[in-house]
Amino acid sequence: MIDGMRILLVDDHAVVRSSLGVLLASHGAQVVGEAADGATAVALALELRPDIILMDITLPDMDGVQATRAICAEWPGARILALTMHSEELYLVPFLEAGGVGYVQKSVADHEVLQAIQRIYQGETFIHEDGVDALIRQHRPASPPDDAPGPEVLSERERAVLEQTVRGYTNREIAAQFHISPRTVDTYRARVMEKLGLNHRHELVDYALRHRLLD
Repeated sequence: MIDGMRILLVDDHAVVRSSLGVLLASHGAQVVGEAADGATAVALALELRPDIILMDITLPDMDGVQATRAICAEWPGARILALTMHSEELYLVPFLEAGGVGYVQKSVADHEVLQAIQRIYQGETFIHEDGVDALIRQHRPASPPDDAPGPEVLSERERAVLEQTVRGYTNREIAAQFHISPRTVDTYRARVMEKLGLNHRHELVDYALRHRLLD
């Protein structure tokens, strides 16, 4: 599932890095570097350009959100997954705004961590279900309308792809549902983001919540 991926581990606890390293190696991934603080994480990320960066939030000298922002400022294509003990309600939105593309708690099962890594490697966003609940709670009561066009500018298929993406379905699952290719799903999603004036995939979640596209 993650065989051959190059991964950078960022956590200030050596035992956590060691445990993650064993898990990743058992599934064929290669840990190309380890960092115990934010500054080292930024330096190694820009030097090694790993496929995936597993980022803790609480780090010495700069936290995981700051490190993520610094990495993405120099390398917009970085795929950074927050793997943390912290509640989503406090850190999720700042982490996504910094450029992160996935957020799971360390307490989840190993298979969910592996699934998150695979999903963000495929160019998707992964947020644990508790994180989605946190986003919904943060947007109640309803947020004031934003400046983005309304969903009526989207075609029926574009809106369907938007809704299924926000609900957490993978490109493959959406493609199978509509009998199209995963690449065509990407094309529809790109059109959606262009029409709505969105720049990051996580903004799709915020847009869907603001415009009440989710039940």
